[in-house]
Amino acid sequence: MGTTPLWRDDAMLRDCTATVLASGPDGIVLDRTVFYAQGGGQPGDTGRLVLADGTAIAVTDTVKGEGGTILHRIGPGATLPTPGTAVTAVLDWDRRFRLMRAHTALHLLCSLIPGAAVTGGAIGEGKGRLDFDLAEAPDKAALEGALAALVAEDHPVTTLWITEAELDANPSLVRTLAVKPPRGQGSVRLVRIGAEAAPIDLQPCGGTHVPSTALVGRVTVAKVESKGRQNRRIALVLEG
Repeated sequence: MGTTPLWRDDAMLRDCTATVLASGPDGIVLDRTVFYAQGGGQPGDTGRLVLADGTAIAVTDTVKGEGGTILHRIGPGATLPTPGTAVTAVLDWDRRFRLMRAHTALHLLCSLIPGAAVTGGAIGEGKGRLDFDLAEAPDKAALEGALAALVAEDHPVTTLWITEAELDANPSLVRTLAVKPPRGQGSVRLVRIGAEAAPIDLQPCGGTHVPSTALVGRVTVAKVESKGRQNRRIALVLEG
């Protein structure tokens, strides 16, 4: 039995009730969770699992397990709850929200450099970077101004699902070379920024995002660097 990822449909959920399915040295498996498992350049969530008596178990990381499960990793020496135990899973929300803002900012950045393949990237708390297959470095000030405009326009950020066959028929949707959409389930999750009829950005993504671009806040282009003849690295920093 897998873990239902509640963040997939509502990334603004901060906590949820859940039941322990299994626990061991690799982590705790719940029947459902608000914790995002590390993947696609986005770190796994941290937080705590709260038992009925108020005891809190610190979650130090979240990763993917086998069979569609999500492992909530805990520190050494923590007492493991037995299967069937009811818990409340509580996110370190400030950290998660900064990660969501940064992830959405990177999608906006991607929209401003159309056609260029993304050769690498990373998401951090309130910051992130993408590497693009580009011969010339874009103008830093122009990028920053364009990002500010997209944030201020308060575009909606939504998700939708398409079949793997539909993705195969539209290969240009995939911008990342190093990270490929997961296959084998029959469908692929897309993140769309902007209106359905004319999206600003639309690409496969399994991560968490803020529901509107205004929530990204002020974005600074920290660096535009050359990392090879055809590789340009663009780093973003968010205020607050």
